[in-house]
Amino acid sequence: MVLKVFFPSCCSSADSGILIGRWLVEQSSAVVLAVVHFPFIPVQVKQYLGEVQRVTKVTISVLGSWSNSKQEKEEGLSEFLEDLGTIFSHEPWIQISKEGDSKFWSCSTLQKHSSSPKEEEVILVYYDQRKVMLSNLHPPLDTADGRAEDASKLSAIFSTVARSRVLFMTDRYDEGPIKLTHWQSEGVEASIIVELLKQASVPACMLLTCLLSLLSGICRSRVLKFWPLSFLWSKLSTCEQLGHRLQHLQVISSNKKAQTQTLLMRKANIFVSLLIDVSLGILLMSWLYRKNRIGHLADTLIPVADHVAEELQDLLQWLMGAPAGLKMNRALDQVLGRFFLYHIHLWISYIHLLSPFIEMILWYVGLSACLGLTVALCILSDIIALLTFHIYCFYVYGARLYCLKIYGLSSLWRLFRGKKWNVLRQRVDSCSYDLDQLFIGTLLFTILLFLLPTTALYYLVFTLLRLLVVIVQGLIHLLVDLIDSLPLYSLILRLCRSYRLAAGVKFRVLEQQDGKPLRLLMQINPLSYGAVVRTYRLPTYSCYPKDSWASLCKKLFLGELIYPWKHKGEKQD
Repeated sequence: MVLKVFFPSCCSSADSGILIGRWLVEQSSAVVLAVVHFPFIPVQVKQYLGEVQRVTKVTISVLGSWSNSKQEKEEGLSEFLEDLGTIFSHEPWIQISKEGDSKFWSCSTLQKHSSSPKEEEVILVYYDQRKVMLSNLHPPLDTADGRAEDASKLSAIFSTVARSRVLFMTDRYDEGPIKLTHWQSEGVEASIIVELLKQASVPACMLLTCLLSLLSGICRSRVLKFWPLSFLWSKLSTCEQLGHRLQHLQVISSNKKAQTQTLLMRKANIFVSLLIDVSLGILLMSWLYRKNRIGHLADTLIPVADHVAEELQDLLQWLMGAPAGLKMNRALDQVLGRFFLYHIHLWISYIHLLSPFIEMILWYVGLSACLGLTVALCILSDIIALLTFHIYCFYVYGARLYCLKIYGLSSLWRLFRGKKWNVLRQRVDSCSYDLDQLFIGTLLFTILLFLLPTTALYYLVFTLLRLLVVIVQGLIHLLVDLIDSLPLYSLILRLCRSYRLAAGVKFRVLEQQDGKPLRLLMQINPLSYGAVVRTYRLPTYSCYPKDSWASLCKKLFLGELIYPWKHKGEKQD
């Protein structure tokens, strides 16, 4: 039987004493947590361990003795350390001794109460107590049975060290009857700034919670559920982003303590994401209001809108002629061209009507950047949607007209074959038609077929323009989702303190010597950056359509409307 002893590397220079820790019977392993060195009273040690066990719910006991014979006066302690096994009854009793500055230690076990004591092979595993204490083991989710069992064994060791936090709060400066050596024995690791922030965060969170509850009550009020406001709230991406950030603030300001490491990391990721988002938004706002950039932007916006309108007029004039040498239906071509030219005229009038107020609108819109860069980007997306509303109208008109002709031709084609669409059963059934129906169907089919190229050309042109606007809006929302969902705190933690996100451990064999136990060094394997993103990625408010290329081409061919994104709970047309 092989006995594994996990020994903290910080205790390698501790004075002689006794080893306290946890014995894992299922794994035949002993996890050493600290060294109690002389002088001590055994009764006080047992009382102290009982208090620690009551608080931590971890079975902590005296595992054995530790002998560090670097001083001459400690050379006669070996017999005394062996006799301690009768006071602290633990089976097996582990004896670890270090001679001078030698890196090869002696490790043996005693089984005094066993009828047939036998020598056990011992493996000495060194581990960094601070890293194991502060880390959180993340075993892979898709492990096989054997690997999952190994992960559970490692989790028991990590959990033993992490739950013994109370044991590490005693350092050498405490005036108590027991002196311990562990990773914080030189002084408890703390920060005055962190403690002050913790104390100040309590009233700040209470005030923020009250404000957020007031805002949530306003958002849930019935006023916003009436038609115009509810429609704008569901369609404007700015409103969706503000609601998403409001939920994030509610999570951060909650006075409930995070029960798991995942919830704690989620709160930290949301806080860092909000902090960076607001910082970037303030930088953008300071850049906009410097050197009168708002005024320059307002002066540029009207000429750009006029230029886009002129380009559309030239495009329509080209379509009303003979585009690319194609022979179009002149009557339908002139009707569609004049219809769209009239809309462009209305659009130019609308832009010039708003021109005196554009600088003021942009000035107030720039102030919204203090709410975050994502809010400013969503406002930019909404402004693009408003400025290209005429292109959207052209696309809808062309798509509906093209869709009407496609479905009309498909229905008339079924008439030629003696078929019809059964609405109740949702299938194509046979049907007999009389001569008048076939004659009228033939006329309508011929008319629609010869008018289809003209309609298809307009639909194709306006669909390409719409797709251009959709791509720009999609890139903006992709950037917003990246800022919202990227776990920045976890990535920074992975970069600076990778041991905090442990995916597992690896054991490195150290230098060996005959007659000495096998020595291993346990090192922490951190999560990869991809695994960190997948594990701690934050949810976003928009979900992009998962249509395949075949489905997208089918929608384009049938003239169905395409949107850049769809909100949760909203179906595409």
